[in-house]
Amino acid sequence: MSLIEYEIKNRIGYITLNRPEKMNAVTYAMLADLISMFEDIRKNPDVWVGIITGRGKAFCAGHDLSQPKPQGPVPTVVDLYSEIKRTDKPILAAVNGTCLAQGCLIALSTDIQVASTEARFGWPNTKRGFTSIGGPVQLAKKIPLNKACEYLFTGEFISAQDALELGLVNRVVLPEELMPAAEEIARKILSNAPLAVRGTKDVLMKTRFMQSDDEAFAYSKLIADNVKQTEDAKEGISAFKEKRSPLWKSR
Repeated sequence: MSLIEYEIKNRIGYITLNRPEKMNAVTYAMLADLISMFEDIRKNPDVWVGIITGRGKAFCAGHDLSQPKPQGPVPTVVDLYSEIKRTDKPILAAVNGTCLAQGCLIALSTDIQVASTEARFGWPNTKRGFTSIGGPVQLAKKIPLNKACEYLFTGEFISAQDALELGLVNRVVLPEELMPAAEEIARKILSNAPLAVRGTKDVLMKTRFMQSDDEAFAYSKLIADNVKQTEDAKEGISAFKEKRSPLWKSR
């Protein structure tokens, strides 16, 4: 049995953490597999959108603390974070349950998060006597600093509804509606020109922290001009004029 399942279907790359008896806690081997799978989503021309979820009652309880660190170089959570952030394709997280520490880093590194009403988020690291790598970096970029301090210092959990109100997730749905809701968003994205979507994500991510609006607009125009030259851009105009659905080719 694979501890992580990877399937490509209808241009969606599905990653499923499959260690439910351990709340999908991530081992070093799983970390390497996750990096490889996200790399495939980034490079594979047959994948236009990615969705990651977990099997069982947990999305991911974080790193498996019971596992000894192997000798020699091993992948790190920072390597995984970098690989998720590297792709210009939209990545969704379908958070089915408990999502803690490294699991939060995975979920919040994605672009769009759909959570089950059973989901809960948190960084209980201080309760275990150590400091989180991802929490202090990520959380205060997504919610007010004082709220981030409260959750990180106390290690208390964030309910799905509180996560929605704080803007940590896009939607909260019943457990049986989780994957259908994530796939609905994915299909809406897939109905649009893939290169235009990737160009939009590229601009979003690279201009967020530019101090100069002039610099940001210049970069945005550069990407827009490049996308305008693609076959899909010409197809989009033709389909609009001919009142038909466009046939995207990702080129």
